Amino acid sequence: MELRAGYKRTEVGAIPEDWELRPLAHVADVRGGIAKNSSASLVDPVSVNYLRVANVQDGFLDLSNVATIEISRRDLSRFSLSVGDVLMNEGGDMDKLGRGALWSGAFDPCVHQNHVFVVRCKSTLLPEFLDIWTGSAPARAFFRYAGKQTTNLASISKTSLGELPVVLPPIGEQRAVASALSDVDALLEGLTRLIAKKRDLKQAAMQQLLTGQTRLPGFAGEWESKEAGQIGGFKGGSGFPQDSQGGRSEGIPFYKVSDMNNPGNEIFMSAAANEISNATRKRLGATLFAPGTIIFAKVGAAIFLERKRILSRASCIDNNLVGFTVDTDVVDIRFAHYLLCHISLGALVSTTALPSLSGSILSKIVLSMPPLKEQAAIVEMLSDIDAEITALEARREKIIALKQAMMQELLTGRTRLV
Repeated sequence: MELRAGYKRTEVGAIPEDWELRPLAHVADVRGGIAKNSSASLVDPVSVNYLRVANVQDGFLDLSNVATIEISRRDLSRFSLSVGDVLMNEGGDMDKLGRGALWSGAFDPCVHQNHVFVVRCKSTLLPEFLDIWTGSAPARAFFRYAGKQTTNLASISKTSLGELPVVLPPIGEQRAVASALSDVDALLEGLTRLIAKKRDLKQAAMQQLLTGQTRLPGFAGEWESKEAGQIGGFKGGSGFPQDSQGGRSEGIPFYKVSDMNNPGNEIFMSAAANEISNATRKRLGATLFAPGTIIFAKVGAAIFLERKRILSRASCIDNNLVGFTVDTDVVDIRFAHYLLCHISLGALVSTTALPSLSGSILSKIVLSMPPLKEQAAIVEMLSDIDAEITALEARREKIIALKQAMMQELLTGRTRLV
């Protein structure tokens, strides 16, 4: 590809000629943290706040649970955080390894754990810019290369972290880039708070409406208590051999537990990683579940995630899932779904080495039900809240995509801010 005028090639791609590229260790001090010592070995001990790996999240600090530690007073200045320090975890998920979080001085003094690096920028590098750069495509590629992967986690050494290539626009341009992207972050933060507020509102509404503590206008009278087995039936899914997986656009979705994580499957299952033909379904002897069947995990740790979904079309499910098909003459499907969402199925698992839910246990779940008209009114109110949450989440995803596009433009110098 022809190089654009005024740009130069570097190991992170083309950048403007007036930008520099330097290893992190050349433009910042990378510092290790303090290990927890026996109190008997401390000299003139002092108790201080102590940031751990759990506090340093993906691009932000979680200060809801900050521990304290006793250290020698002589170590206080050596390990204390300063405003503008960028905190990075030594280990974690590969996708998040090396992500920075800025320290704004929430409390003082505060020290950091030996599994948390502190990066203190020199005059040519703005901390806010470094914080953004750690999420860029070149930085993520570097962490994937430099991180040491174990079975579950990845880690990076202080020396390797110091080799992170960092682009250096003029300091004024760094500030402009950081300001533009921080505006987007502020918008995302506001949306995230609003979504959390809406979710809390939904939980409160479910608590009131699904138990009859609060009745909607125009409804009165007693509710009936029925066992789940009286209003529907539970049936486990079918085996799904590996050699039958991988099909696309073959007509019948074949859902696995992991499909519940697919975008668009938050309530109704519509996006399947695998589809099979009717001929394959017959060969496998797989049950075809009707639209409106409520599905959830019946085996393993996935039970405790408490995910319940509704099939939007006739589908098969694998043998780690169970389907609950309800009698629509007695119960509204969405109302039954909300009832199940309000119940902790994890509390019902059999006490075996492998957590599981049996049909007999599920059938004995007691559900309180009003007449169908009141069920429909409750569903309408709760689904309106769901629709608001879905719209807000879609807006947040668009802004996240916008931010990624902005980062691609601004951190490569393709778009310059004056």
